[in-house]
Amino acid sequence: MEEKISCDDGHEFKLLLSCPSGLSPSQVSVVFDEAYDRIPHPDPILEHSISEIWDARVQQSSSLYNGTKFRYGGYTFNVGNDPKQQPHVSLQLGLTDYRTFVGTNLSPMWERYLVQSEDDCIQCQHTSSPLGNGAIVETSDKKILVLQRSNKVGEFPGYFVFPGGHPEPQEVGIISHDGFQELNQCRTINSKVSQEMFDSIVREVVEEIGAPADSLSSPIFIGISRRVLNVRPTAFFVIKCNLQSDEIQQLYSSAQDGFESTQLYAVSMSDLENMASKMPGCHRGGFALYKLTVPGANNS
Repeated sequence: MEEKISCDDGHEFKLLLSCPSGLSPSQVSVVFDEAYDRIPHPDPILEHSISEIWDARVQQSSSLYNGTKFRYGGYTFNVGNDPKQQPHVSLQLGLTDYRTFVGTNLSPMWERYLVQSEDDCIQCQHTSSPLGNGAIVETSDKKILVLQRSNKVGEFPGYFVFPGGHPEPQEVGIISHDGFQELNQCRTINSKVSQEMFDSIVREVVEEIGAPADSLSSPIFIGISRRVLNVRPTAFFVIKCNLQSDEIQQLYSSAQDGFESTQLYAVSMSDLENMASKMPGCHRGGFALYKLTVPGANNS
């Protein structure tokens, strides 16, 4: 399932999971458990640096706050023995927070947190690794929507990205692992988190693009890519919008989170190929996942 791609500018990506046929919400489930939380690093000095880096960042920007995030801890993929049975992915998620993300994945010393292993989850067991999300949005006139990030954002200012962000634990009432030990509670929360995987990407598109939710199709999950630089994982989805690109451009001017980007582009597949050289690795991986869903796209 894993594939590593090298990019000329050093923004490599790794495809952790590829689902070229696309999976609907009924084909994706979640196991939310503290077993998939980050394991503290055995070096106490390295662990202490998390607080030091966070405190320094907060002094630089008082608007930073420490929200909880879902931590990517792996997946299981079940194709099934019955040809009529649909493939199914179960995502394994723990809990982390933005402070630990800044102090591990985004730390100047991020590589010291990695463990030598071919197993991705073991390699990244000491990093926060919050699971991000991204959407390849197709308009009714067969264009794909791409944002240019603001120069004021913390990561990859000025780069091209797909709309996205993170699924949010607080949206489903999760602050910690407390209270979800009983079997029926586990099933309920797993179902809610699974739904949040799909609800959150629709929210991100609405907030960043300005397109109303009722103009968007149900998201289709196509896989997970990981930026090799600071091992940042992102789940990608395909969403169809029943509006034309010029209509979306008008809506974008009043998008709720429009401040995060400076421009919206509606581009063809060949245009997107050219823009990919200025995408962060995780989003380049998202484009690679998308191309796998489009017949003949990798042969052009």
